[in-house]
Amino acid sequence: MRKEKFVYNTQTLRYEKVIEPLRVKIFRVLGFVCGVVVSSIIIISLAYSYFPSPKEEALMREITQMKAQYAAINSDIDMLSKVLGNVQERDANVHRIIFGMDPIDESVWNGGVGGHNQYSDLTKFKNTGELLIESRQKVDKLKRQLAIQSKSLDEVEELSSKREEMMASVPAIKPIRSDNIKRNIGSLSGFGMRMHPVFKRRKMHTGIDFTCPKGTPIHASGDGKIVKIKHLKSGYGTHVIIDHGFGFKSLYAHMSEVDVTIGQEIKRGQIIGKVGSTGTSTAPHLHYEVIHKSKKVNPIHYCMDGLSDLEYQQLVNMASISNQSFD
Repeated sequence: MRKEKFVYNTQTLRYEKVIEPLRVKIFRVLGFVCGVVVSSIIIISLAYSYFPSPKEEALMREITQMKAQYAAINSDIDMLSKVLGNVQERDANVHRIIFGMDPIDESVWNGGVGGHNQYSDLTKFKNTGELLIESRQKVDKLKRQLAIQSKSLDEVEELSSKREEMMASVPAIKPIRSDNIKRNIGSLSGFGMRMHPVFKRRKMHTGIDFTCPKGTPIHASGDGKIVKIKHLKSGYGTHVIIDHGFGFKSLYAHMSEVDVTIGQEIKRGQIIGKVGSTGTSTAPHLHYEVIHKSKKVNPIHYCMDGLSDLEYQQLVNMASISNQSFD
């Protein structure tokens, strides 16, 4: 039972009973209740911090296991990334060595995706957010690189399917196959600066002159299509141009006869006409040119058929002598 309080009243010279207002009682009760609530919260917080519930313990164990699993996945991703890097390196060698093309650009291969932070939604996870972001970044990079590599392999497959066609189309044999030209290779004039037989001055000779009797068959040096037949009184005289595709063309000049027509598809080794001395020519011979990507190149590098290493070297040596051309 609550004790009663009395105070001495100096006016009445008596002890009077103290009567508390209702609001004081209410404040006292509320203060007690707040104290109890605050104390309870503190005690509960400390209890949960140091003594987690079974459910919380299970969740903590699950988070620990998840971190371990993510670490293992990250390790697997790193290994897959290394394997893909090795594939990319081999792909680059295929492009460079076999097809003579530029490999995948390094900046494209290792490039990322710009724009806003696409992983911002994961930062809210305090325990696993950083790990999730790292994993997502690795997976997204791997996906991009796989897409790039897949596209590159599609290109390699397409190029491979055309490789056989390209090998048959590149001008790779001598246009004159007579035994005289094949074994007695001294009678020719090669690519480079030569003394012109008519103008008697040094002039760029853009092909090879194969000397042989008039009427000797001329063979196409590669698969292709006849794109030009001209009959001129000077210069190349009667001549034929074959488009082999893949940037290659070949020209056959000073012919006496033409056995093909414009637009005709021809095969390597097929006879397209006969040797003559038309145009600006001093004797029966075939002037042969190879054009690659609109640039006239040395045909000697495309005349390797039927020759031993020694014969080919002799052919190169004779073609490089600064003699007089036949046209």
